[in-house]
Amino acid sequence: MGEITNVTEYQAIAKQKLPKMIYDYYASGAEDEWTLQENREAFARILFRPRILIDVSKIDMATTVLGFKISMPIMIAPSAMQKMAHPDGEYATARAASSAGTIMVYKDRRVVEQLVRRAERAGFKAIALTVDTPRLGRREADIKNRFVLPPFLTLKNFEGLELGKMDQASDSGLASYVAGQIDRTLSWKDVKWLQTITTLPILVKGVITAEDTRLAVENGAAGIIVSNHGARQLDYVPATISALEEVVKAARGQLPVFLDGGVRRGTDVFKALALGAAGVFIGRPVVFSLAAAGEAGVRNVLQMLRDEFELTMALSGCTSLADITRNHVITEADKLGVMPSRL
Repeated sequence: MGEITNVTEYQAIAKQKLPKMIYDYYASGAEDEWTLQENREAFARILFRPRILIDVSKIDMATTVLGFKISMPIMIAPSAMQKMAHPDGEYATARAASSAGTIMVYKDRRVVEQLVRRAERAGFKAIALTVDTPRLGRREADIKNRFVLPPFLTLKNFEGLELGKMDQASDSGLASYVAGQIDRTLSWKDVKWLQTITTLPILVKGVITAEDTRLAVENGAAGIIVSNHGARQLDYVPATISALEEVVKAARGQLPVFLDGGVRRGTDVFKALALGAAGVFIGRPVVFSLAAAGEAGVRNVLQMLRDEFELTMALSGCTSLADITRNHVITEADKLGVMPSRL
C-alpha cells in the first residue's frame, strides 16, 4: 500500500478490509443514491475567487463552537456502530478528536432521559438531535445483504434499557429494528422538552430548509447541522452544500449553522465557511479511515483536512476564519447571473 495522500483513498482500503455487508452499510445511500453522488458533486461546481499579494505567513484556523475553543472548524459527525469498522470503535475516534454526543429519540421517553444523563456524566459538551429519521430510509444494499448487527457487537448505549435486540429479518434487520424503536411522533415540542431535562446545548441535525431553520430558532436550538443523513434517508434532496446558504440566511446570525455531508477536502471546508457555515462535520471519512488504520487513520484524516484547509486559506489570501467571505466563491446561482452583491 503506497502512501495515503488524500482522505478519499481510505475508502478503497476500507472496502478491501471490511466484510461486504459492513462496507455496504457505511458506503451506501438511499434508493438511487442520487443525493449520495450530489453531496460530492455539488462541491465540485463551486469555484474560488482567490485574493493575491496578501501576507499569509501566519494562518489561524482556531474557532469557538458552543463556547469551546477548537483548533480548526472540522469536527467529527455522530456516526453509529463504529466498532463494525474497528475493534476500538468510538474509543479510537474519541481519542483522535474530542467528540460531541448524539442521541436518537426512542419511543420510551425514560430511555432518552437515561441517555442524556449518561452523556452528561461522560462529559459530553453537546447533544446532536437527529431529526430526519422518523423512519429509516430505503437503503437497498442493506436489504440485499439482509444487514444485521454482527454477533460480537451490541448497541451499547441501549444496554439495560429494555429495547430488545436486532434480529435477522427478511429485508434489513436494522430497518426492522429501528421501525420498532424510533418515535414517529417526534416534533418541535420534543425539542422543547429535551431542553427541560438537560442544560447541554442541543444541535438540531437534519435541517435543510429556511422554514425549519426559523422553527429551530423559535424552539431554542443552540445550533443547526445542515445534514441529509449522509444521503441515507430521502433521496433527491439537495446536497447539503447546496442547501447551506438558504439555512444560513434564514438563521440571520441567531444561531451557528454547521454542515455535514460530502466533505472530503480542505477546499470543501473553505467553501462551506465561505457560504456561512461555522464549521463542518465529517462522517464516512472517519469510519473508512478507522477501518483502514484505527486511531492513526482518523488522526491522519483530521491532519490531512487541516493541512489542505490551511493551504486553501493561504492560496485564497485568508489568514483567519473571519477573512473567509462570500466573495471568495462562485456558486451555480452566481454563474446563472443571480450574483450576490460583491461590494
